[in-house]
Amino acid sequence: MSIKELIFGGKVKAAGGGAYRDSIQAWLPIKNIMGGVVITRDNRFIKILEVLPVNIYLKSANDRQNIIASYAAYLKIAPDSLQLEARTLPADTAEYVERMKQYAEREENESCREMIEDNIAEIGQGVASDAIRHRFFLIFQYEAHMKSKGHSVAAIIQRLNEEADTARRYLDICELEVLEPRWTDDFNLELLYEIINKRTSRRVKLPEGVFDMTTAVHGIYEEG
Repeated sequence: MSIKELIFGGKVKAAGGGAYRDSIQAWLPIKNIMGGVVITRDNRFIKILEVLPVNIYLKSANDRQNIIASYAAYLKIAPDSLQLEARTLPADTAEYVERMKQYAEREENESCREMIEDNIAEIGQGVASDAIRHRFFLIFQYEAHMKSKGHSVAAIIQRLNEEADTARRYLDICELEVLEPRWTDDFNLELLYEIINKRTSRRVKLPEGVFDMTTAVHGIYEEG
């Protein structure tokens, strides 16, 4: 099951309440994003962690054994709903091309500048169109046996973030880095935007501060 299937389920039910007919709110099954946790309309709380991979085959035999043992230890205490998701995406060459243009502007040697410009042209003609990149995620949801300190939204979010900290500690031993975005709500919003709008998200990026803007208008949970 993918992230999209986990959040959207097999069927999407129309929202009631204050959603406008045929609007995004009417079919999007996400109620809110708070404290780095996705809250669905059927009141499930989902935590998404992005993990940077490591090539285990570049490690020594002893290190590989230790990584496998540490990962097995984590799986024994991991949430029952733990899922591993890998997303394969076309490589984004825009940033690379822009950086090369800056190099070309500063390059004083004419031959070197021509080589840089040739490289930019090749990228622009689609030489790198078959290049792909991968993103890896751990996804789990709040479960009754996690026993949060109370049944409030804040308590459940805190409990899920504690589970995330546990995952970081174990995976660090496995030499895997779990990313810690500065703004976790923005991270989740951007990820969901990319999943729902695969093509559009490649050319239209979300503006800075978009989460605060949408929360102010459509937010449901308010911190008291």
